[in-house]
Amino acid sequence: MDDRTDADLDFERDGVVVIRGALPPALAVACADDLWRAVEEESGQVRGAPATWTEPMVRIAGLATPAFAEAGHTPALVAAYDRLVGPGRWQRLYGLGTIPVRFPHRDPQPDAGWHIEGGWVDESGVMRCSLASPTRALLLLHLFSEVGEDDAPTLVRLGSHHDVAPFLRDAGEAGRPWADVCADVVPASTGRTEMAVTGRAGDVWLAHPLLVHSANPWHRGREPRLMSQQALPWVPGAVDVSRGRPPRPR
Repeated sequence: MDDRTDADLDFERDGVVVIRGALPPALAVACADDLWRAVEEESGQVRGAPATWTEPMVRIAGLATPAFAEAGHTPALVAAYDRLVGPGRWQRLYGLGTIPVRFPHRDPQPDAGWHIEGGWVDESGVMRCSLASPTRALLLLHLFSEVGEDDAPTLVRLGSHHDVAPFLRDAGEAGRPWADVCADVVPASTGRTEMAVTGRAGDVWLAHPLLVHSANPWHRGREPRLMSQQALPWVPGAVDVSRGRPPRPR
């Protein structure tokens, strides 16, 4: 970590930016309410009842309630999508996911580990990725709760998408197996400045899909962390897959 702040971030250089207050407060509250209902139905871990928080993480596949559909398209976010991806080049979202709800717990989070986002599953069932990132233009991280340094914030390596490119440049449209790419890029990006994805409910971080990031292994805070991880898809034909070009900010 260093003393860089989110105000210093540049998408092309760092691979991530943050829109503070991207969701109006009432919308962020509505999303948190919907999410807690899903968590309680899925796991029995109850809002405001720490005695029920027996597991460090509950994963909700996604939600498409009216609040979650609206949360993907506030004016601030639409403006950011147009600026980073390009008007008419991204697809509308009808919900948000995946949502790993992380609880204060003495045990480490079960899915910590540096990686990039996968792209698609091939015919043999292997997850693959390519430089063109044909299935996602951006990775969206919506915060629905206060997330501080002790609340298991996701960690990102600033500028690490530049370290990924050499390992995919010659792979073309077929790309490479995701696990193999991660095995290469994690050590290659070691030493990059690491930043924690923190903020208030309603903040949204927008990351390059090839940015190296990790779940935080420890939640030492007092309240569960609510955050979704959603791909913003390209409009079909908006990226030239055969030429293997990565998404570029506008």
